[in-house]
Amino acid sequence: MEHKNLIIMEKFLPFALPDIGEEEIAEVVDSLRSNWLTTGAKTKRFEQDFAEFIGHRVEAIAVNSATSGLHLALEALGISHGDEVITTTHTFTATAEVIRYLGANPVFVDIDPVTLNIDPLKIAAAITPLTKAIIPVHFGGLACNMEPILAIARKYGLKVIEDAAHAIPTTYQGKLIGSLDSDATVYSFYATKTIATGEGGMLVTRNPEVARRCRVMRLHGISRDVFDRYSSTKPSWYYEVVAPGFKYNMTDLAASLGIHQLKKAWLFQEQRVAIAKRYDTELADLPLHLPAKPANGDTHSWHLYVIRLDESAKVSRNTFIEQLAAKGIGCSVHYIPLHLHPYWRDTYNLRSEKFPCASHAYERIVSLPIYTKMSEVDQTRVIEVVKKTLL
Repeated sequence: MEHKNLIIMEKFLPFALPDIGEEEIAEVVDSLRSNWLTTGAKTKRFEQDFAEFIGHRVEAIAVNSATSGLHLALEALGISHGDEVITTTHTFTATAEVIRYLGANPVFVDIDPVTLNIDPLKIAAAITPLTKAIIPVHFGGLACNMEPILAIARKYGLKVIEDAAHAIPTTYQGKLIGSLDSDATVYSFYATKTIATGEGGMLVTRNPEVARRCRVMRLHGISRDVFDRYSSTKPSWYYEVVAPGFKYNMTDLAASLGIHQLKKAWLFQEQRVAIAKRYDTELADLPLHLPAKPANGDTHSWHLYVIRLDESAKVSRNTFIEQLAAKGIGCSVHYIPLHLHPYWRDTYNLRSEKFPCASHAYERIVSLPIYTKMSEVDQTRVIEVVKKTLL
């Protein structure tokens, strides 16, 4: 039987997928069989493992999202109503919204046009008597230029909270992000991140008072660890609420994934590097800018692989995305800058001309698929479709 106009569509290649192995599945099953599902022994184990991974005597506090971790860090560091916190416009809204949770105001600055990370020179120019902190964002897994940022913070007595949602494992000047001289660092384990627990995050700090406050505020402002209260063999019904806290704890089910994902962090990074290098080679002669690379000897986590179409490209960014989608290739845009979103734009009277680098980058950027489960065939598909769309 003859079939006319038969089109065989290739399987859709998603923008990102988690890489969950049998070890993670077995650990989750073990947690289910233990009858302890919420914050407990597995969460403590994950925290201890993570602290050892980062090193430098950090304490690690597991939370249910990076958003929660950023909020806890700001609260513990004393950010309050009327304060100003400087951050980048080129980020996800969570980075800024946590500042508003505390009645403080984000002050947005532009990015470096090459790295797409926050521009330290713009930070210095944005400081006022109300400025209390800086939140640099390690975009895509490439470390910000932290030395001048930390120097600015020391000069003006500001706190530094690193948004490392993309940055595990990322290094700066040979040191893992999380082990620098900032006040706190926060990671994300969302399903698309370099290590994934579905939902979840981790806050690390070397300041014991910040760690103590975050632990109390993580679970309703209760002064005792709830796991100890319910698992102790001694009567332990008594507890005290010492502050109006939040419900930000990680569950043991999520931590069960994290324990084994963390063990694979460097392997995952090597696999992402291999994909990034192949993209660099295969896409080098196209009308686009390749992602910025880390300084010699440093590590890029390659959470994202972000290209920027040249002005000479024969299609617009939006058309490029549409054509890739039509050919079964998922991609995304990271990010629509915050100054273009109605809430931030209208609340703070933000205009694109104040952020020329972020505004221009937004019009050209596309995040291509990059994840550990991509086969060489998958990579070839992406490369061939990108070439056909641009040539």
